[in-house]
Amino acid sequence: MTAVIMPAVTPPLLLPQLAFLSPDRLLILLVIPLLVLGYIFASRRKNRRGMRFTNTSMLDVVVPKQSQWRRHLAVALSLLSLITLTAAFARPKTQVNVPRERATIVVVIDASLSMQATDVQPNRLAAAKQAAIAFVKSLPEKYNVAVVSMAGNPSILVPPTLAHNTVENAINTIQLQESTAIGEGIITALRALEQAPKDPSNPTAVAPGAIVLLSDGSNTAGRAPLQAAAEAKNAKVPIYTIAYGTENGYVDLDGKREPVPVDHQQMQQIADASGGQYFRAATPEQLKTVYANIGSQVGYEKADREVTARFAGYGLAFAVLAALGAISLGAKWP
Repeated sequence: MTAVIMPAVTPPLLLPQLAFLSPDRLLILLVIPLLVLGYIFASRRKNRRGMRFTNTSMLDVVVPKQSQWRRHLAVALSLLSLITLTAAFARPKTQVNVPRERATIVVVIDASLSMQATDVQPNRLAAAKQAAIAFVKSLPEKYNVAVVSMAGNPSILVPPTLAHNTVENAINTIQLQESTAIGEGIITALRALEQAPKDPSNPTAVAPGAIVLLSDGSNTAGRAPLQAAAEAKNAKVPIYTIAYGTENGYVDLDGKREPVPVDHQQMQQIADASGGQYFRAATPEQLKTVYANIGSQVGYEKADREVTARFAGYGLAFAVLAALGAISLGAKWP
C-alpha cells in the first residue's frame, strides 16, 4: 500500500459519496422529462398560433412581446427547484470525517546516528522532531499518545497519555544513539500500546491503536523488522511508516564519510506486513504533509450525515428565483 505525497485535502464543491435514505422517492424525477417535453410542445404551438397574425404591430398591442430568455430561465429555475426538492424528499446523506472518540497513537522516531545527516536541513532528526510535534498537536484531545525513541535499544519515553504537552516535551529530548533496531522499536511500541488507560465507562473495550514509525529505514540490530510487523498485524495495529531523507545523505563517523541512503523497500515492506501504509518524504515540507495525511486517517473516521436541509435550501432558493422570473414576465417595465 504505497501512498504518494499529496496536498492537504480540501472539501469538494459537490457532496462526495452521496446516497439516499429513501431512494424510491426519486421516482418523482421521472416527471421532469415529461414537463420539459410539454413545455417544448406548448412553446412551438404558441409560435405557430402567432404566425397567423399578418399585422405584427397589431400583435404587439394585443399580445405584448415577452422576453424569451426570461421565460426559459424561469422555467429552468422551476425545474431545478423541483429536482432539488425531490432530492431533499428522498433524504440525502453523505459521509463526513468525524473525530474518533478514543485511540492510542505511538510515535516512533529513529534516533540512530544516520539521522544526523544534513541532506534535510538542519538535519534529519531535528526536522523529524518539529514535524512530529506538529502532528501530535493536530490529534484530537481524547487521543492517548506515546513516544518511543528508536536506536540500538529502543525505549518508551512517554507511555500513552492525554497530556500532549508532555509528549511534545519528550520528543524534544530525543538524542542520537548508536545502531538502529527497527524490529525492537516496533515491539517496544506494541508494549506501549498495552499501557493505554482503559475507558472508565467501558473497561473491556479495546481502543484502536496505531504506530507511526519515522526512520531512514536501515535496520542494524535486534529482531527482524518484518517479524515484528507480523506481530503488529496479529494485534490489529497498523504501522504507518515514513521513509525520511534522500539518497544523497551521509554522516561523518570517526573521520570517515559514510553514505546513509534511505531504505524505502524495507519501510514499505513493514507497512504492508502490518496492514498499514507507507509514505516517503525528502523535505520538511513533505514530512508535514505526510503527517497531515496520517492524522486525517488515524484521527478521523467516516460517518453518515443526512443533508436534507441543504438540498431543501437549494430548492427554496431556486423556487424564489423562479418566482421572481415569473413576476418579471408579468410586469410592465418602463
